[in-house]
Order: sequence, then structure tokens, then C-alpha cells
Amino acid sequence: MSISGPNSLNSLTPVAVWSQVDATHAQVSLSGAVNVYSLAGVWSEVRNKQNQWLGQGNTQTYSLIFDASQVRSLDGSAFAFLIDVQEAQNKAGGQFDIQGLDPKYQPLLREFDPINKLFPATSVKQKRNFVVSTGMAAQNLMDDARGLVIFTGHLSADLVWSIRNVRQVRWGDFVNAAVEAGISALPIVGLVAFLIGVILSFQAAIGMQQFGAVSFVGPLAALGIVREMGPLITAILLAGRSSAAFAAEIGTMTVNSEVDALVTGGLSPIRFLVVPRVLAGILVAPILTLYADIVSIFSSMLTMQIYGIPFINFYNGMLAAVDVEDVLSGLVKATLFGVVISAMGCLRGMQTGTGAAAVGISATRAVVSSIVMIVLVDGIFAYISYRTGF
Repeated sequence: MSISGPNSLNSLTPVAVWSQVDATHAQVSLSGAVNVYSLAGVWSEVRNKQNQWLGQGNTQTYSLIFDASQVRSLDGSAFAFLIDVQEAQNKAGGQFDIQGLDPKYQPLLREFDPINKLFPATSVKQKRNFVVSTGMAAQNLMDDARGLVIFTGHLSADLVWSIRNVRQVRWGDFVNAAVEAGISALPIVGLVAFLIGVILSFQAAIGMQQFGAVSFVGPLAALGIVREMGPLITAILLAGRSSAAFAAEIGTMTVNSEVDALVTGGLSPIRFLVVPRVLAGILVAPILTLYADIVSIFSSMLTMQIYGIPFINFYNGMLAAVDVEDVLSGLVKATLFGVVISAMGCLRGMQTGTGAAAVGISATRAVVSSIVMIVLVDGIFAYISYRTGF
């Protein structure tokens, strides 16, 4: 006799009995009140016997019958037990059939639709061929280029707006971004600039020493630092530091729907978020570049002491090789780098998707995109300098 309730754990007659008719046919007979209490002692026992039976031979000819003709009542655990047994049978390739189930339970069984809903067939993902992969990459590139052009147009228009409406610019955000991207970056920029000056001077002196032209190392190093190395090193550091920070900050706002809230409130996200950060990039990039130039030239001057070049000789040679036009060329290039770095960080932040990894992906894309744009702008500027002499 089966007793429904907690006491059924000690029932003498199990509610589910496994019986093997022959080598390829078996049956599970249910009786009494089949519920979470009465199944506790027999569920694993039936499943273990089923696994042993299915492991004996060709399971495609194995047939299992679920006899529910003696059932008095069922609950959700009974259907879970049925689903578990049926899934194991179908997974092994055998046959399964339910007999004697009261018609009043049929709608509930159809609602569960156990195998199709709970254990869907795994679909093999089709691999993309070379043509499809190339086409998708080209499409993504065109979409990214289109988004960049649209963003550039909006940003240019809003920068002009900021000049005409100076009082409406969020100068508080501008100051915060300038401090974060400028003053906070002084230690790392100074350290890298010092090492660059030392390394550049040492490497140049090794080659020049063979020709007895060590005295020319200082002027050449100073010229290279002012025109190229200072702006480039500063831009790369800002790309890895400030651009990623802008992307993460705006990306978090995008994930939290704060950017959508600005649009809903009738505010322009570019004027509200992007313009202050781009203006900060325009300000701090040339200042940090000038600071990096001074530190690198000073470290180069110290390095040349090892080769017996006095400070005054280094100074005079630098004045002869470097003029104001070279310094201005580097600062103009640094200003363009500042615009590119801050704009790319803000763009990637506004393109942030959904999910836990979205902000990290945006920060990574901001750094990579900024470095690519730095190289592109540097190449264009080098060609212009070659054609104009600036």
C-alpha cells in the first residue's frame, strides 16, 4: 500500500516498479499516489536498472513501456520522473510508450512536451566559408566607416556650436576630463619620455661613434623628439589611458540606459558627453607633448655626458638643428592626435552593446581604433610636411 505524504518514504510497496519482460522489452509500473515523497526512494533505483539494461546490447531494439493504469494521483514530480526516464530511453535510441494514463492528465503531459522542450536536439552550427567571412568582414568595415563619418559630422557641428555658445558648454566635465587625462598622466608620460630620450641617444651614439660624429647625436635626437617621438609617444600613452577611460565611462552610461535618457530628455549626447572630453583632449595633448619633449631632451643631454659631450655643446647643436617651426609642427600634430584619441574613445563608448563584457570590449576597441587613427593621421601629416616643408 502506498501512502501519500512524508510517511510514504517508509512504504512497503514502491509506487514505481521496474520489470524486464525479456532481453529487449521492459516495463515501469506505477501505482497509487505518485508524488515527491513516494518517488524519493525509487527514482534512482529505476534509473540505475534502466541504465544497466540499456548498456547490454543494441538499444535501437529496446522498448520501454510506462504503465500508469494503476495510478491514483500524480503531481509535478511524477512528470519529472517520466521525463527523466523517457529522455534516457530516447537518447539511447530506444523506444518509449506510455499506457493507461488517465485522460485527465493528458493535457498536462502535452503541456510539458518533455523531450522537445526540455531536451531539444542539438543543432550543428554551419561553418562559414571564406567568401561569407570576407563579405561579413567587409560589411562590418563599411558599417564602422559609415558610423565614423556620421559621428565626425555631428562632432564637427557641435564643436562649432561650442565656439558660438561658450557658456552652454559643460565646463565642469571639461575640467574633470582635463585633470584626469592631463595632470594624472604626467608621471607615466615623464617616465616613458625619459627612457625614450636615453634609449634614442644611446642607439644613435653607437652608430655615430663609428664615424666620429657623436657630437651630432644631440641635435638629431632633439629634432626627432620634437617632430615625431614626443607627439607619438604621448599620443600612444593617451590612447591606452584616456581613450579607454572615456570609452569605459560612456560605455557604462550606455549600458545603464543613461544615454537613452539624455535623448529622451531632449539633450544631445554629443554636446553633453563628447564635446567636453574632446575639448579636454585638444588642450592636454599639446601640453603633455611639450612636457615629454623637455623631459626627453633633458635625458638625452644627460646620456651624452657619457660620451664626453658637454651641456653647452649639446645645447648649441640643438639650437642649430631645431627651430620654432619644428616645435610647432610637433604641437599641431599632437593637437590632431588629441582630437582623434578623445573622439574615438567617446565613439566606442556610445557604440557599447549589452552584456557584462560590453564595456571591456568597447575600451579595447577604443585603444585599438585610436592607435590605428594615430598612425593614419601621422602618415597624412608626414606627407603634408614633405610637400610643404612644415
